[in-house]
Amino acid sequence: MATRAPYPTPPAGPGDGLLHHPHWWQRGWVRYGALTTLLALSGLVILALVRRQTGTEGLLVGLGLAVLPVPWLTAAFRWLDRVEPGPWRNLVFAFAWGACAAALVAIIANSFATRWIATATADPAGADTLGATVIAPVVEESAKAAAVLLVFLFRRRDFSGIVDGVVIAGITATGFAFTENILYLGTAFGTDQLSGDRGIASVTAATFFVRIVMSPFAHPLFTVLTGIGFGIAALSGERQRLRRVLLPLGGLLLAMSTHALWNGSSTFGPYGFFAVYGGFMVPAFALLTWLAIWTRQRELRTVRAELPAYVLAGWLGPAEPFALGSMRARRMAREYARHHFGGRPAARAVARYEACATSLAFLRHQGRKGRARADFVLREQELLAELWRLRGLARPALEYAARATVAAPVHGAPPPYGYPAAPYPAYNPYRT
Repeated sequence: MATRAPYPTPPAGPGDGLLHHPHWWQRGWVRYGALTTLLALSGLVILALVRRQTGTEGLLVGLGLAVLPVPWLTAAFRWLDRVEPGPWRNLVFAFAWGACAAALVAIIANSFATRWIATATADPAGADTLGATVIAPVVEESAKAAAVLLVFLFRRRDFSGIVDGVVIAGITATGFAFTENILYLGTAFGTDQLSGDRGIASVTAATFFVRIVMSPFAHPLFTVLTGIGFGIAALSGERQRLRRVLLPLGGLLLAMSTHALWNGSSTFGPYGFFAVYGGFMVPAFALLTWLAIWTRQRELRTVRAELPAYVLAGWLGPAEPFALGSMRARRMAREYARHHFGGRPAARAVARYEACATSLAFLRHQGRKGRARADFVLREQELLAELWRLRGLARPALEYAARATVAAPVHGAPPPYGYPAAPYPAYNPYRT
Protein backbone atom coordinates (compact mmCIF):
# COMPACT_ATOMS: atom_id res chain seq x y z
CA MET A 1 0.00 0.00 0.00
CA ALA A 2 1.45 3.31 -1.09
CA THR A 3 2.08 5.81 1.64
CA ARG A 4 0.88 9.35 1.27
CA ALA A 5 3.37 12.22 1.36
CA PRO A 6 3.44 14.04 4.71
CA TYR A 7 2.81 17.36 2.97
CA PRO A 8 1.71 18.60 -0.44
CA THR A 9 4.62 18.39 -2.84
CA PRO A 10 5.56 21.83 -4.10
CA PRO A 11 5.20 21.98 -7.89
CA ALA A 12 8.25 22.12 -10.08
CA GLY A 13 9.32 25.47 -11.40
CA PRO A 14 7.90 26.68 -14.71
CA GLY A 15 9.71 25.57 -17.80
CA ASP A 16 11.78 22.85 -16.12
CA GLY A 17 13.67 20.88 -18.70
CA LEU A 18 12.89 23.34 -21.50
CA LEU A 19 15.52 25.49 -23.12
CA HIS A 20 14.54 28.89 -24.42
CA HIS A 21 16.73 31.05 -26.65
CA PRO A 22 15.12 34.46 -26.94
CA HIS A 23 16.35 36.96 -29.47
CA TRP A 24 18.67 39.64 -28.12
CA TRP A 25 15.95 42.30 -28.24
CA GLN A 26 13.69 40.08 -26.12
CA ARG A 27 16.11 39.89 -23.23
CA GLY A 28 15.09 41.70 -20.06
CA TRP A 29 18.23 43.77 -19.70
CA VAL A 30 17.83 45.11 -23.25
CA ARG A 31 14.27 46.24 -22.59
CA TYR A 32 15.13 47.76 -19.23
CA GLY A 33 18.14 49.50 -20.73
CA ALA A 34 16.16 50.95 -23.62
CA LEU A 35 13.37 52.15 -21.33
CA THR A 36 15.80 53.68 -18.83
CA THR A 37 17.65 55.45 -21.62
CA LEU A 38 14.40 56.83 -23.05
CA LEU A 39 13.24 58.16 -19.69
CA ALA A 40 16.67 59.59 -18.83
CA LEU A 41 16.89 61.44 -22.15
CA SER A 42 13.36 62.74 -21.70
CA GLY A 43 14.28 63.97 -18.23
CA LEU A 44 17.35 65.81 -19.52
CA VAL A 45 15.37 67.48 -22.29
CA ILE A 46 12.65 68.47 -19.81
CA LEU A 47 15.27 69.92 -17.48
CA ALA A 48 16.77 71.97 -20.30
CA LEU A 49 13.38 73.26 -21.47
CA VAL A 50 12.25 74.27 -18.00
CA ARG A 51 15.57 75.91 -17.22
CA ARG A 52 15.43 77.90 -20.45
CA GLN A 53 11.98 79.22 -19.55
CA THR A 54 12.48 79.83 -15.82
CA GLY A 55 16.23 80.36 -15.44
CA THR A 56 18.44 78.46 -13.06
CA GLU A 57 17.17 80.22 -9.94
CA GLY A 58 13.55 79.78 -10.98
CA LEU A 59 14.18 76.10 -11.69
CA LEU A 60 15.59 75.55 -8.20
CA VAL A 61 12.76 77.45 -6.50
CA GLY A 62 10.16 75.60 -8.54
CA LEU A 63 11.81 72.26 -7.79
CA GLY A 64 11.91 72.96 -4.05
CA LEU A 65 8.24 73.94 -3.91
CA ALA A 66 6.91 71.35 -6.36
CA VAL A 67 8.39 68.43 -4.44
CA LEU A 68 6.36 69.18 -1.30
CA PRO A 69 3.16 67.26 -2.18
CA VAL A 70 4.98 64.34 -3.81
CA PRO A 71 5.83 62.33 -0.65
CA TRP A 72 2.34 62.36 0.82
CA LEU A 73 0.63 61.68 -2.51
CA THR A 74 2.97 58.75 -3.10
CA ALA A 75 2.43 57.53 0.46
CA ALA A 76 -1.35 57.70 0.00
CA PHE A 77 -1.27 55.56 -3.14
CA ARG A 78 1.21 53.17 -1.55
CA TRP A 79 -1.09 52.82 1.48
CA LEU A 80 -3.95 51.98 -0.85
CA ASP A 81 -1.80 49.29 -2.44
CA ARG A 82 -0.88 47.56 0.83
CA VAL A 83 -3.32 44.64 0.41
CA GLU A 84 -1.46 43.32 -2.64
CA PRO A 85 1.55 45.62 -2.99
CA GLY A 86 2.94 45.85 -6.47
CA PRO A 87 6.68 45.86 -7.08
CA TRP A 88 8.52 49.12 -6.58
CA ARG A 89 9.85 49.03 -10.14
CA ASN A 90 6.33 49.59 -11.48
CA LEU A 91 5.86 52.64 -9.28
CA VAL A 92 9.27 54.05 -10.18
CA PHE A 93 8.49 53.54 -13.86
CA ALA A 94 5.08 55.20 -13.51
CA PHE A 95 6.48 58.25 -11.72
CA ALA A 96 9.40 58.58 -14.14
CA TRP A 97 7.10 58.25 -17.14
CA GLY A 98 4.79 60.95 -15.82
CA ALA A 99 7.60 63.32 -14.82
CA CYS A 100 9.74 62.81 -17.93
CA ALA A 101 8.13 61.20 -20.98
CA ALA A 102 4.53 62.37 -20.52
CA ALA A 103 5.60 65.87 -19.47
CA LEU A 104 7.89 66.18 -22.49
CA VAL A 105 5.16 65.08 -24.89
CA ALA A 106 2.74 67.52 -23.28
CA ILE A 107 5.10 70.51 -23.42
CA ILE A 108 6.01 69.94 -27.06
CA ALA A 109 2.52 69.05 -28.32
CA ASN A 110 0.71 71.76 -26.37
CA SER A 111 3.13 74.46 -27.49
CA PHE A 112 3.02 73.37 -31.13
CA ALA A 113 -0.79 73.10 -31.19
CA THR A 114 -1.33 76.47 -29.48
CA ARG A 115 1.09 78.26 -31.86
CA TRP A 116 -0.53 76.61 -34.88
CA ILE A 117 -4.03 77.64 -33.77
CA ALA A 118 -2.85 81.19 -33.02
CA THR A 119 -1.30 81.46 -36.49
CA ALA A 120 -4.31 79.95 -38.25
CA THR A 121 -6.90 82.08 -36.43
CA ALA A 122 -4.83 85.24 -35.75
CA ASP A 123 -6.29 85.16 -32.24
CA PRO A 124 -3.60 84.40 -29.63
CA ALA A 125 -5.98 84.79 -26.68
CA GLY A 126 -8.50 82.40 -28.21
CA ALA A 127 -5.72 79.97 -29.05
CA ASP A 128 -4.57 79.93 -25.44
CA THR A 129 -8.11 79.24 -24.21
CA LEU A 130 -8.67 76.51 -26.80
CA GLY A 131 -5.29 74.99 -26.03
CA ALA A 132 -5.99 74.87 -22.28
CA THR A 133 -9.54 73.51 -22.50
CA VAL A 134 -9.28 71.14 -25.49
CA ILE A 135 -5.72 70.41 -26.59
CA ALA A 136 -4.06 70.08 -23.18
CA PRO A 137 -6.58 67.60 -21.68
CA VAL A 138 -6.40 65.34 -24.73
CA VAL A 139 -2.61 65.41 -25.02
CA GLU A 140 -1.79 65.19 -21.31
CA GLU A 141 -4.27 62.46 -20.41
CA SER A 142 -3.23 60.40 -23.42
CA ALA A 143 0.44 60.74 -22.50
CA LYS A 144 -0.23 59.71 -18.89
CA ALA A 145 -2.51 56.85 -19.94
CA ALA A 146 0.36 55.38 -21.95
CA ALA A 147 2.10 54.40 -18.68
CA VAL A 148 -1.00 52.60 -17.43
CA LEU A 149 -1.33 50.84 -20.79
CA LEU A 150 2.29 49.67 -20.72
CA VAL A 151 1.97 48.21 -17.22
CA PHE A 152 -1.36 46.63 -18.19
CA LEU A 153 0.20 44.95 -21.24
CA PHE A 154 3.69 44.03 -20.06
CA ARG A 155 3.24 43.61 -16.28
CA ARG A 156 -0.12 41.87 -16.45
CA ARG A 157 0.54 39.75 -13.37
CA ASP A 158 0.96 42.90 -11.31
CA PHE A 159 -2.27 44.41 -12.67
CA SER A 160 -5.20 42.46 -11.29
CA GLY A 161 -7.91 44.98 -10.49
CA ILE A 162 -9.17 48.48 -9.80
CA VAL A 163 -6.70 49.29 -7.03
CA ASP A 164 -3.74 48.49 -9.29
CA GLY A 165 -5.15 50.78 -11.97
CA VAL A 166 -5.73 53.57 -9.45
CA VAL A 167 -2.23 53.28 -8.01
CA ILE A 168 -0.35 53.19 -11.33
CA ALA A 169 -2.45 56.04 -12.75
CA GLY A 170 -2.14 58.10 -9.58
CA ILE A 171 1.64 57.73 -9.34
CA THR A 172 2.00 58.59 -13.03
CA ALA A 173 -0.08 61.72 -12.58
CA THR A 174 1.88 62.65 -9.45
CA GLY A 175 5.08 62.59 -11.50
CA PHE A 176 3.48 64.64 -14.26
CA ALA A 177 2.14 67.24 -11.82
CA PHE A 178 5.58 67.45 -10.20
CA THR A 179 7.23 68.52 -13.47
CA GLU A 180 4.36 70.82 -14.41
CA ASN A 181 4.48 72.52 -11.02
CA ILE A 182 8.20 73.15 -11.41
CA LEU A 183 7.46 74.96 -14.66
CA TYR A 184 4.56 77.04 -13.29
CA LEU A 185 6.22 77.92 -9.99
CA GLY A 186 9.55 78.69 -11.64
CA THR A 187 7.83 80.96 -14.18
CA ALA A 188 5.90 82.70 -11.39
CA PHE A 189 9.12 83.28 -9.48
CA GLY A 190 10.71 84.82 -12.58
CA THR A 191 7.72 87.14 -12.96
CA ASP A 192 8.10 88.27 -9.36
CA GLN A 193 11.79 88.89 -9.89
CA LEU A 194 11.02 91.20 -12.81
CA SER A 195 8.19 93.06 -11.06
CA GLY A 196 9.80 93.18 -7.62
CA ASP A 197 6.79 91.61 -5.89
CA ARG A 198 7.48 89.74 -2.69
CA GLY A 199 5.57 88.05 0.10
CA ILE A 200 2.03 86.78 0.24
CA ALA A 201 0.82 88.99 -2.64
CA SER A 202 3.36 87.66 -5.11
CA VAL A 203 2.55 85.52 -8.14
CA THR A 204 4.66 82.73 -6.67
CA ALA A 205 2.60 82.66 -3.47
CA ALA A 206 -0.67 82.66 -5.42
CA THR A 207 0.52 79.88 -7.73
CA PHE A 208 1.75 77.85 -4.77
CA PHE A 209 -1.58 78.22 -2.97
CA VAL A 210 -3.68 77.19 -5.97
CA ARG A 211 -1.52 74.31 -7.26
CA ILE A 212 0.13 72.92 -4.12
CA VAL A 213 -2.31 73.74 -1.31
CA MET A 214 -5.74 73.69 -2.96
CA SER A 215 -5.40 71.22 -5.81
CA PRO A 216 -2.41 68.89 -5.54
CA PHE A 217 -4.85 66.03 -6.23
CA ALA A 218 -6.10 67.47 -9.55
CA HIS A 219 -3.90 65.53 -11.99
CA PRO A 220 -4.12 62.28 -9.97
CA LEU A 221 -7.92 62.68 -9.90
CA PHE A 222 -8.14 62.96 -13.69
CA THR A 223 -5.82 60.08 -14.50
CA VAL A 224 -7.28 57.78 -11.83
CA LEU A 225 -10.42 57.68 -13.97
CA THR A 226 -8.34 56.12 -16.73
CA GLY A 227 -6.82 53.72 -14.21
CA ILE A 228 -10.27 52.63 -13.05
CA GLY A 229 -11.18 51.81 -16.65
CA PHE A 230 -8.07 49.66 -17.01
CA GLY A 231 -8.71 48.10 -13.59
CA ILE A 232 -12.23 46.99 -14.50
CA ALA A 233 -10.89 45.69 -17.82
CA ALA A 234 -8.35 43.62 -15.88
CA LEU A 235 -11.24 41.94 -14.06
CA SER A 236 -12.84 40.95 -17.36
CA GLY A 237 -12.32 37.60 -19.01
CA GLU A 238 -9.92 37.26 -21.92
CA ARG A 239 -12.81 36.51 -24.28
CA GLN A 240 -14.49 39.82 -23.42
CA ARG A 241 -12.26 41.70 -25.83
CA LEU A 242 -14.69 44.49 -26.63
CA ARG A 243 -15.18 45.19 -22.93
CA ARG A 244 -11.42 45.19 -22.35
CA VAL A 245 -11.02 47.85 -25.05
CA LEU A 246 -14.04 50.05 -24.41
CA LEU A 247 -13.63 50.34 -20.62
CA PRO A 248 -10.12 51.90 -20.73
CA LEU A 249 -11.21 54.18 -23.57
CA GLY A 250 -14.26 55.24 -21.56
CA GLY A 251 -12.09 55.98 -18.54
CA LEU A 252 -9.70 57.99 -20.72
CA LEU A 253 -12.52 60.05 -22.23
CA LEU A 254 -13.91 60.72 -18.77
CA ALA A 255 -10.46 61.83 -17.59
CA MET A 256 -10.15 64.18 -20.57
CA SER A 257 -13.61 65.64 -19.92
CA THR A 258 -12.89 66.23 -16.24
CA HIS A 259 -9.53 67.80 -17.08
CA ALA A 260 -11.18 70.07 -19.65
CA LEU A 261 -13.80 71.19 -17.14
CA TRP A 262 -11.10 72.04 -14.61
CA ASN A 263 -8.94 73.93 -17.11
CA GLY A 264 -11.95 75.80 -18.47
CA SER A 265 -13.25 76.87 -15.08
CA SER A 266 -11.61 80.28 -15.38
CA THR A 267 -13.76 81.04 -18.44
CA PHE A 268 -17.02 80.58 -16.49
CA GLY A 269 -16.85 84.00 -14.89
CA PRO A 270 -15.13 85.51 -11.83
CA TYR A 271 -16.34 82.70 -9.57
CA GLY A 272 -16.10 79.88 -12.09
CA PHE A 273 -12.95 78.42 -10.57
CA PHE A 274 -14.44 78.25 -7.08
CA ALA A 275 -17.72 76.85 -8.40
CA VAL A 276 -15.97 74.03 -10.23
CA TYR A 277 -13.61 73.43 -7.33
CA GLY A 278 -16.28 73.28 -4.63
CA GLY A 279 -19.13 71.87 -6.68
CA PHE A 280 -17.26 69.24 -8.67
CA MET A 281 -13.61 68.66 -7.83
CA VAL A 282 -13.94 68.23 -4.07
CA PRO A 283 -17.01 65.93 -4.28
CA ALA A 284 -15.37 63.90 -7.07
CA PHE A 285 -12.21 63.56 -5.01
CA ALA A 286 -14.22 62.43 -1.98
CA LEU A 287 -16.20 59.92 -4.09
CA LEU A 288 -13.09 58.41 -5.65
CA THR A 289 -11.38 58.24 -2.26
CA TRP A 290 -14.38 56.35 -0.86
CA LEU A 291 -14.39 54.03 -3.89
CA ALA A 292 -10.69 53.28 -3.50
CA ILE A 293 -11.02 52.51 0.23
CA TRP A 294 -14.15 50.40 -0.36
CA THR A 295 -12.31 48.45 -3.06
CA ARG A 296 -9.41 47.84 -0.68
CA GLN A 297 -11.79 46.47 1.95
CA ARG A 298 -13.42 44.30 -0.69
CA GLU A 299 -10.02 42.87 -1.53
CA LEU A 300 -9.53 41.88 2.11
CA ARG A 301 -12.91 40.14 2.08
CA THR A 302 -11.88 38.28 -1.06
CA VAL A 303 -8.74 37.06 0.71
CA ARG A 304 -10.76 35.73 3.64
CA ALA A 305 -13.27 34.05 1.32
CA GLU A 306 -10.88 32.35 -1.15
CA LEU A 307 -7.98 31.10 0.97
CA PRO A 308 -9.84 28.49 3.07
CA ALA A 309 -9.76 26.18 0.02
CA TYR A 310 -5.97 26.09 0.33
CA VAL A 311 -6.25 25.39 4.05
CA LEU A 312 -8.28 22.28 3.25
CA ALA A 313 -5.65 21.24 0.71
CA GLY A 314 -2.91 21.63 3.32
CA TRP A 315 -1.07 24.57 1.81
CA LEU A 316 -2.03 27.11 4.50
CA GLY A 317 -2.50 26.98 8.25
CA PRO A 318 -6.04 27.20 9.66
CA ALA A 319 -5.68 30.74 11.02
CA GLU A 320 -4.05 32.25 7.95
CA PRO A 321 -7.18 33.31 6.00
CA PHE A 322 -8.33 35.31 9.00
CA ALA A 323 -4.92 36.90 9.60
CA LEU A 324 -4.29 37.64 5.93
CA GLY A 325 -7.69 39.33 5.70
CA SER A 326 -6.74 41.90 8.35
CA MET A 327 -4.21 44.67 7.75
CA ARG A 328 -3.64 44.93 11.50
CA ALA A 329 -2.87 41.22 11.76
CA ARG A 330 -0.53 41.41 8.77
CA ARG A 331 1.42 44.24 10.34
CA MET A 332 1.57 42.41 13.65
CA ALA A 333 2.87 39.26 11.91
CA ARG A 334 5.69 41.23 10.29
CA GLU A 335 6.61 42.83 13.60
CA TYR A 336 6.55 39.45 15.34
CA ALA A 337 8.86 37.97 12.71
CA ARG A 338 11.21 40.94 12.97
CA HIS A 339 11.55 40.61 16.74
CA HIS A 340 11.65 36.81 17.01
CA PHE A 341 12.98 35.38 13.76
CA GLY A 342 15.86 37.45 12.49
CA GLY A 343 15.08 41.14 12.10
CA ARG A 344 14.15 42.91 8.91
CA PRO A 345 14.94 40.01 6.53
CA ALA A 346 12.39 37.89 8.41
CA ALA A 347 9.83 40.70 8.25
CA ARG A 348 10.41 41.04 4.51
CA ALA A 349 9.92 37.29 4.10
CA VAL A 350 6.58 37.48 5.92
CA ALA A 351 5.57 40.46 3.78
CA ARG A 352 6.44 38.44 0.69
CA TYR A 353 4.35 35.55 1.99
CA GLU A 354 1.40 37.89 2.59
CA ALA A 355 1.67 39.33 -0.91
CA CYS A 356 1.84 35.88 -2.54
CA ALA A 357 -1.13 34.62 -0.52
CA THR A 358 -3.14 37.67 -1.55
CA SER A 359 -2.25 37.17 -5.21
CA LEU A 360 -3.28 33.53 -4.85
CA ALA A 361 -6.67 34.56 -3.44
CA PHE A 362 -7.28 37.01 -6.29
CA LEU A 363 -6.18 34.41 -8.83
CA ARG A 364 -8.60 31.85 -7.46
CA HIS A 365 -11.38 34.45 -7.34
CA GLN A 366 -10.88 35.22 -11.03
CA GLY A 367 -10.87 31.51 -11.87
CA ARG A 368 -14.05 30.89 -9.89
CA LYS A 369 -15.74 33.76 -11.72
CA GLY A 370 -14.75 32.28 -15.09
CA ARG A 371 -12.17 34.99 -15.82
CA ALA A 372 -9.01 32.88 -15.54
CA ARG A 373 -6.18 33.63 -17.93
CA ALA A 374 -4.33 31.03 -19.95
CA ASP A 375 -1.48 30.90 -17.42
CA PHE A 376 -3.79 30.25 -14.44
CA VAL A 377 -2.33 26.85 -13.50
CA LEU A 378 1.26 27.96 -13.96
CA ARG A 379 0.75 31.09 -11.88
CA GLU A 380 -1.00 29.12 -9.12
CA GLN A 381 1.90 26.68 -8.98
CA GLU A 382 4.44 29.49 -8.75
CA LEU A 383 2.58 31.16 -5.89
CA LEU A 384 2.10 27.90 -3.99
CA ALA A 385 5.77 27.05 -4.35
CA GLU A 386 6.76 30.46 -2.97
CA LEU A 387 4.34 30.11 -0.05
CA TRP A 388 5.71 26.68 0.77
CA ARG A 389 9.26 28.02 0.70
CA LEU A 390 8.47 30.81 3.17
CA ARG A 391 6.10 28.89 5.45
CA GLY A 392 8.69 28.29 8.19
CA LEU A 393 8.83 32.00 9.08
CA ALA A 394 5.41 33.16 8.03
CA ARG A 395 3.13 30.54 9.53
CA PRO A 396 4.09 31.03 13.22
CA ALA A 397 3.98 34.80 12.78
CA LEU A 398 0.52 34.75 11.21
CA GLU A 399 -0.80 32.33 13.82
CA TYR A 400 0.46 34.64 16.55
CA ALA A 401 -1.15 37.64 14.83
CA ALA A 402 -4.46 35.77 14.56
CA ARG A 403 -4.47 34.98 18.28
CA ALA A 404 -3.52 38.54 19.18
CA THR A 405 -6.01 40.39 16.98
CA VAL A 406 -9.19 38.33 16.90
CA ALA A 407 -11.97 39.35 19.25
CA ALA A 408 -13.43 36.70 21.51
CA PRO A 409 -16.56 35.28 19.85
CA VAL A 410 -19.96 35.84 21.43
CA HIS A 411 -21.22 32.82 23.35
CA GLY A 412 -23.21 30.59 21.03
CA ALA A 413 -22.13 32.42 17.84
CA PRO A 414 -19.93 30.70 15.25
CA PRO A 415 -16.32 31.87 15.47
CA PRO A 416 -14.66 33.50 12.46
CA TYR A 417 -12.80 31.17 10.15
CA GLY A 418 -9.49 30.17 11.63
CA TYR A 419 -10.28 31.56 15.07
CA PRO A 420 -7.67 30.06 17.41
CA ALA A 421 -9.97 29.02 20.23
CA ALA A 422 -7.27 26.74 21.60
CA PRO A 423 -3.48 26.62 21.33
CA TYR A 424 -2.46 25.39 17.90
CA PRO A 425 -1.46 21.73 17.62
CA ALA A 426 1.46 20.67 15.52
CA TYR A 427 0.53 21.32 11.91
CA ASN A 428 -0.62 18.23 10.01
CA PRO A 429 -2.64 18.86 6.83
CA TYR A 430 -3.91 15.28 6.77
CA ARG A 431 -4.96 15.12 10.38
CA THR A 432 -8.48 13.67 10.71
